[in-house]
Amino acid sequence: MVETGLSSRVELPTVADTEAFGARLGAVCGPGDLVLLAGPLGAGKTALTRGIGAGLGVTGQVASPTFVIARVHQPGPAGRATLVHVDAYRLGGELELDDLDLDTELEHAVLVIEWGEGLAERLAEEHLLLRLERRDDDVRIATLAPSGESWESRVRELTAATGA
Repeated sequence: MVETGLSSRVELPTVADTEAFGARLGAVCGPGDLVLLAGPLGAGKTALTRGIGAGLGVTGQVASPTFVIARVHQPGPAGRATLVHVDAYRLGGELELDDLDLDTELEHAVLVIEWGEGLAERLAEEHLLLRLERRDDDVRIATLAPSGESWESRVRELTAATGA
């Protein structure tokens, strides 16, 4: 991981690495947390969210919510929080986002929104924006941009856990 000011970059060579990093991220998340995922199709947003779900201990398969807009994954017996996974790609703006009533979900769940940059930041003052890009060699680069002290300290914790 390379730190660049308030943001940090992580190189994720494989899908398994992306899921493993997501699991480490999920392990530092809890109810009330908002994670916004940005990046083109195929960048690894859903793979990262699968990892977050594993880190939270949710049950069931975490799959892309593209056609249903949002999926709710309940915690298993040893799970720590519910995961609400949203795909905002087809939403027409803030009014449609408001219709999902995500601010009430955020009270008791971790909310992960794909394509949420520029749309969903207002749901929580403190949040993490995670941008994914996919290089020509299929290596993913994750750039973590924390907003708020809580996320800044957790990004530092993830940095330390990655050994960078």
